[in-house]
Amino acid sequence: MFLTLYNSIPSQLAKNNKFYITKVTNKKVTNKDRKFIFDLLNSKTILPFYKVNDPSLSLNGTKDIDNFKLYLSDIGLFTTMLFNDKLSINENIYIKLLSDKLDVNLGYLYENAMAQIIKSNDRDLFYYVFKNDKTTRSYEIDFLTTDSNKLVPIEVKSSETKNHKSINEFSKKYSSKISRRILFSQDDISHDEMLELRPIYLAPLTIKNFK
Repeated sequence: MFLTLYNSIPSQLAKNNKFYITKVTNKKVTNKDRKFIFDLLNSKTILPFYKVNDPSLSLNGTKDIDNFKLYLSDIGLFTTMLFNDKLSINENIYIKLLSDKLDVNLGYLYENAMAQIIKSNDRDLFYYVFKNDKTTRSYEIDFLTTDSNKLVPIEVKSSETKNHKSINEFSKKYSSKISRRILFSQDDISHDEMLELRPIYLAPLTIKNFK
């Protein structure tokens, strides 16, 4: 059970799923299952990532403890587990990954890296989902943290950066609560109106400077 839950994390993230024990084990959740999750959390090998019900400075106060994702605390291990088929395939994949020639969506890989960066700065991980008032569509903020007593929504993209509807809509809806809004990607430093676009390699320094 322990390995089943642990090994399912990359595939669940690749499907953009929240982590549900029932989806992984195909059975009802038991106290033993909950203990496995607790043991994983206690081992520090995984990073819990909670949905907040109301974006405020007290993110911990509005988190939904039953609605969460799991990331791995080691991005190298995450990459190995994600592409762990055959050694020869792995070597080819790593070469393409390092040369930026891997033709797959690596958004979840970037998200895991960002989760590791945020957590290494002694910050808990939160995301937020909200509905469009005019449609049935939902928007999701990849990461939500704070800086100087204000909220900072963060989006992470592995490829194109032109479409950032979620962070735009969040910024409109909660403009009085926000200090900055940042999109991390492979692109160089730039701005799109109030949105800060930053290369992913600047994420550690950016997060470290948050107050």
